[in-house]
Amino acid sequence: MRDHTVSVDWSKTPAEITFAANFNTAVPFIDRHIAEGRAGKTAIITVGGDPVTYGALAAGVNRAGNALLGAGFRPGDRVLMMVKDCPDFLYLFWGAIKAGIIPVPINTLLRAADYTFMLEDSGCTGCVYSPEFAAEVVPALDAADAGPARRFPTEGTGTTLAALMAEAPDRLDPAPATAADDCFWLYSSGTTGTPKGAVHSHRDIPVTCIQYGVGVLGMAEDDVCFSAAKLFFAYGLGNGMNFPLWVGATAVLYPGPPTPAAMFETIEAHKPTLFFGVPTLYAALLRTLESETPDLGSLRLCVSAGEALPADIYRRWKERVGVDILDGIGSTEALHIFISNYPDDIKPGSSGRAVPGYDARIVGDDGNEAATGETGRLMIKGDSTAGSYWNNPEKTAATMVGGWLDTGDTYIRDADGTYLYCGRSDDMMKVGGMWCSPFEIEARLVEHPGVLEAAVVGRPDDDGLIKPEAFIVLNDPDAASLDLGEQLREHCKQGLAKYKYPRWFNFVEDLPKTATGKIQRYKLRQ
Repeated sequence: MRDHTVSVDWSKTPAEITFAANFNTAVPFIDRHIAEGRAGKTAIITVGGDPVTYGALAAGVNRAGNALLGAGFRPGDRVLMMVKDCPDFLYLFWGAIKAGIIPVPINTLLRAADYTFMLEDSGCTGCVYSPEFAAEVVPALDAADAGPARRFPTEGTGTTLAALMAEAPDRLDPAPATAADDCFWLYSSGTTGTPKGAVHSHRDIPVTCIQYGVGVLGMAEDDVCFSAAKLFFAYGLGNGMNFPLWVGATAVLYPGPPTPAAMFETIEAHKPTLFFGVPTLYAALLRTLESETPDLGSLRLCVSAGEALPADIYRRWKERVGVDILDGIGSTEALHIFISNYPDDIKPGSSGRAVPGYDARIVGDDGNEAATGETGRLMIKGDSTAGSYWNNPEKTAATMVGGWLDTGDTYIRDADGTYLYCGRSDDMMKVGGMWCSPFEIEARLVEHPGVLEAAVVGRPDDDGLIKPEAFIVLNDPDAASLDLGEQLREHCKQGLAKYKYPRWFNFVEDLPKTATGKIQRYKLRQ
């Protein structure tokens, strides 16, 4: 094989992927499109900005890689990125990879203390940030022990990424690498505490694109992808950048917060064929659709991940919009979705079946594989999984076990081979001596017309026995009352095993979540 190429044998199930011995993943994602004649095709549409062609993208990537090298970064160095969804993100991410530097995209919604931790934990050489985030990033840089000397915003005055790129050449030879070499990091979203840096290799991105982007979603060059989920975490990185770049499609980027109004306006204006969101957003979009009728006719498929999608939200969306939502589960460590519903095989309320190229099994407390219909910890194996956590051998040993990744999620596998989410393993509760899934109760609660979102945790009663407690976000906050709490209690009793109904109801404005939309139930237990 020629250098930096990927061979895919679709005659095999799953598709067999072979990488060249010398493989820098920036080449097939950036340079390949110029060789294949896409230089003039639009690669990126940024809401509020100018479109970027594949030719301009390749030049920007080369300039960014040269700018980093010229600023003193060396192959193997880490560069932290607190960058909004815009072309600069792509220039910096792929430019670093092509130059042999390791990009580390960071959640742009964090606070200075979080950034300080990651700056210190990563041992990074430098940091690049969008000016909008300077109020949190700059204090973190100043507070970090041995903070990086190389620090600059993407634009503005003085030394900026834009200024460095303007002086840098637009040609760059790819740094030598192998498919198994370290390529980029992603910090976990901190569902249960301190984030961990998952170390990903050059092969990981193409594997997710081939097995899920093409194999499940059927993506092609004429698709237009719009992801409400941001580029800084694994789900958004695949949806909004990796998948469209792999097939030569177009990505629509929205730099601001994903409000229902902004999402609908963007869909109407730019006509995406694929839309990616999280359950919380789909619930909010459905509420808006009760009074508005945006044109969503361009959509052929919608995707949900981050938290399990309640069956009721799927059914309401299908009835109102006429388009399926494919729910699935992925993780930072696996880079994208590894269990999913399929366009021709949807089971509402389930995560679906294993994506081609991934193996899944459910393990009980005794370490043995659980029987069909029994709960256990979900373990997965696939070629996109991170090999380790940076600087954390204990967590690495506990999570990456004999080639399997312990997801930390509790699941049931049905007789038909579909996987049903029961909650994070840390969130499961024993009620009356029987295991109880918070997600099952939450899914029943959101079926009530007055409920927008719900989260359930275990709470000891006066006798010290664990019972379910519910936190409810209402469609109409003014409707909160004791009577509504009683209605919801009866609603649960009628649809669930009798011991599973919540004993307490708390009506709140919002629920604590990670950037990926996962409910942080541990904060509700505090």
